Amino acid sequence: MKQFEVPIGYRSSLISAIKQKRKEEDPLKKDTQPTLLDLGNLKIYLARHFGFCYGVENAIEIAYKTIEENKGKRIYLLSEMIHNPQVNNDLIQKGVQFLQDTQGKELIPLSQLTKEDIVIIPAFGTTIEMEKKMNGMGINVQQYNTTCPFVEKVWNRGDQIAKKGYSIIIHGKPKHEETRATFSHAAANAPSLIVNDMEETQLLIKIMTGALPLSDFDKYFADKCSKGFDPVKDLVKIGVINQTTQLATDTQAISDVLKNTIIAKYGIDQLQEHFADTRDTLCYATNDNQSAVNGLLELPGDLAIVMGGKNSSNSSHLVELCENKLPTYFIDSAENLISPTSIKQTNWRNKEESMVSNYLPLNKQTTILMTSGASCPDTVVEATIQKLASYYNVEAALEKVTLSILAQ
Repeated sequence: MKQFEVPIGYRSSLISAIKQKRKEEDPLKKDTQPTLLDLGNLKIYLARHFGFCYGVENAIEIAYKTIEENKGKRIYLLSEMIHNPQVNNDLIQKGVQFLQDTQGKELIPLSQLTKEDIVIIPAFGTTIEMEKKMNGMGINVQQYNTTCPFVEKVWNRGDQIAKKGYSIIIHGKPKHEETRATFSHAAANAPSLIVNDMEETQLLIKIMTGALPLSDFDKYFADKCSKGFDPVKDLVKIGVINQTTQLATDTQAISDVLKNTIIAKYGIDQLQEHFADTRDTLCYATNDNQSAVNGLLELPGDLAIVMGGKNSSNSSHLVELCENKLPTYFIDSAENLISPTSIKQTNWRNKEESMVSNYLPLNKQTTILMTSGASCPDTVVEATIQKLASYYNVEAALEKVTLSILAQ
């Protein structure tokens, strides 16, 4: 896989060495068991896969090269390039300005842009409408396009089934940048509809089967479907694609219940005619990170710590998996570890921050399960480990373990 030029400030020699060692030992990624950092009174298990993915590193490389090669020019990002505060703040400090927030709200009027300005498309991609608007202004957005290749893969999958006459059901968070972009591309070629979760999917199924009146369609989906979407004819042939950072199990469950609904309505012999075989469209990193967390959770632990931006969808799902088994704290930097007895965490559901007391069992040997989202720099992981080591007075043990790993 391609190696990207990522600023040294995002790299960690310790974490890089751990990842390289695991890669050499398990090149086919069959082993999902975590890596143990045994520090005596503190044991930290690091998930087999975590941190920057291909798409994020690609976006970072393009963005920083763009800044370096266009000194003196005004450089804009359509929105946050990735959902990580360290990266986005660093870009702001280098003079990059955001045109929109994560919800698509305008921060800088597009009328202020000129054709001499540079606009970077974030890793989530953007809508067809926005691309046309930028091109109409004489701004070549494709020259500085950091859209993740795996997001584009989903768009291509949508195009393929649209050409065969299928409507497209998108499993995604309606307000997320990636889902908005995917919906735009899908709706350009076929009737398209977004379902946020299984609850919404069940409502859709009730409408498909007549358990709810057709008039309820607009009640639940008027703002989540393409213009002119007709539930009578547009739900006869469907295919499912998704926001690449959703829970794999959720997307599979949604696809399965829709598939079973089609079978019940038209018969197994007519399945291919009415339900497209899209297979899973999650990106490899989402799959790897979620599988690694499942492996991590096979071990006993006192608590879990997940690092990532509070708006990061893939990080939130890692938190969701962990908190089903043990106390879990979602942080975006080591600074959230206020003290040995106080942590500032984010609620992954509503994104609200709160202070939690006595999160560490300091009076006994402690085991912490740890992972991070696909847009979280490895330096954040190492800084968190170092801070935890200081709280347990095992800095010397961490230094010894670090030297041992680096020497391998």
